[in-house]
Amino acid sequence: MNPPFTLKNKTLLITGASSGIGRQCAILCSQMGATVIGLGRDADRLSETQAMLEQPDKHLFISVDLLDHDALEAVIADAVSQKGKLHGMINSAGISTTLPLRMMKPEKVETFLQTNVAAAINLARLLTKPANVADEGGSLVFITSVMATVGESGKSLYALTKGAVLAAAKSLAIELAPKNIRVNCVSPGVVVTPMSQKSFYSQSEETLNHIKSLHPLGLGKPEDVAAACVYLLSDAARWVTGSNLMVDGGYTAR
Repeated sequence: MNPPFTLKNKTLLITGASSGIGRQCAILCSQMGATVIGLGRDADRLSETQAMLEQPDKHLFISVDLLDHDALEAVIADAVSQKGKLHGMINSAGISTTLPLRMMKPEKVETFLQTNVAAAINLARLLTKPANVADEGGSLVFITSVMATVGESGKSLYALTKGAVLAAAKSLAIELAPKNIRVNCVSPGVVVTPMSQKSFYSQSEETLNHIKSLHPLGLGKPEDVAAACVYLLSDAARWVTGSNLMVDGGYTAR
């Protein structure tokens, strides 16, 4: 019998695999024995990620826009034909912003809803088709955010999208349980990634120190989130569904 935390003999799809949390998830999943199918928009950065994995040739990385729904469906079908049915996914792709209410114009809201919510739900729909999911079931992991459950000035737009995914995941967990497909979320606090380093709070020492002060254990690393995802994908979490795992350095403990 395999150790409970291993990902050996599992084929996993990871979005946002070209950088940050998604890249680290791909690296750690490969180290834990999984075959990784990595998706992202930047082909060059995807190639960089693949080169960082255990046995790079074992894995498959494909450049695709998650909002191109027809192309995505074809990509997943092709990936399954090459690597076998999927045992799980990590949806790490997404966009973030800090934006006051006065600048939340409808077209901006629509962009965030399409990217962070519609794409995530469509991905789950495609992955849970009988032709794509492993016969024994699987595990879906959505990267959300502490902003899905707590408030912060200027985070309304980002929070509403992550909150929507969190709410959907709970109902999906009930709907998919008869198929032995588990659905969970991981909600990070601020993690040091290329995306966070471009955020407004990283542009001055004062605002960055304020953000750090909100995390009793300091800011996170992509490895911290990836480890939580590995747990939820593994058989160690076989009785865990509909949950939201806070990986936030104590941010929500206050």
